[in-house]
Amino acid sequence: MSEKQNVKGSLVQKGRKSIAYLQKLKDEGTPIVQMCPTIRDQFWVMAAEMADCDICRLTVPGDGNQDMDWQSHIAPWWIRIVRNAAKLIHINFYMNTIDYCSKEKAVEKGSLYTHAGADSLLPMGVTNEVLKYMADNYLVVFGHVGALSGWQTAAQGGYKRCGKTAEDAMKIYRMAYEYQENGMKAMTIELTPIEVTNAIAKKLRVPVISIAAGGAADGCEMVDLDTFNMMPSAASHAKKYAEFFPWAVEAYADWAEDVRSGAYPEDQHGYHMEEEELEKFMDAIEKA
Repeated sequence: MSEKQNVKGSLVQKGRKSIAYLQKLKDEGTPIVQMCPTIRDQFWVMAAEMADCDICRLTVPGDGNQDMDWQSHIAPWWIRIVRNAAKLIHINFYMNTIDYCSKEKAVEKGSLYTHAGADSLLPMGVTNEVLKYMADNYLVVFGHVGALSGWQTAAQGGYKRCGKTAEDAMKIYRMAYEYQENGMKAMTIELTPIEVTNAIAKKLRVPVISIAAGGAADGCEMVDLDTFNMMPSAASHAKKYAEFFPWAVEAYADWAEDVRSGAYPEDQHGYHMEEEELEKFMDAIEKA
């Protein structure tokens, strides 16, 4: 086989932050940094990678009101868009419930998403049976315990703090432990007390990332809407690191002012026609 015909057997970019890389960080005691662009685009993920963040928790674009079938249909395309922009960051892709309504469907959809560029998969509230089947078929599951998201919070009375009693905290730990033993390679823990967050992370072998849970665990996630102060009011767990809207509004306003005043575009922002061709064109347009 010639050198040109030699095709790589792996689609993984050298230096990509695999699940093994994240496990190494935990084992070394190096905090893991996870961002979530929510409905932001691929350039936010690119910026996070340039800043050496470790994980991107990725969802399909939109406001969440789109049909789930549509979201599943465009998911591989969206993963590829983000992966092309950010080659190395670990992409943990959120799966809709219809993607893992059966263990066979979970492997089918998970395989598509992994092939498109996801490094791990997030089936929120997955059963141990489905999880084990995914793991047995070599899919990397990076799941979630504590407070779940969206409509899945109904069973616990809504999106609120959990694990405040010893009994409830042990339920979260048992879920996390069973997930680990059934093949889950990492997980986030959300809205749990600081002590519970840190204790569970210390007890488990796999990386545990804190979300709105106070404790450092093996690392933390911040949603971009909080990082850039884009919410109507800040949540108690949020810490503002930049002001997106004043920065963006100022840039747009400066540009708009230049357009309206004639300061943009300047001569340097375009190019001129050759004099001979310009004369021909002007003559022709006069006669048109």
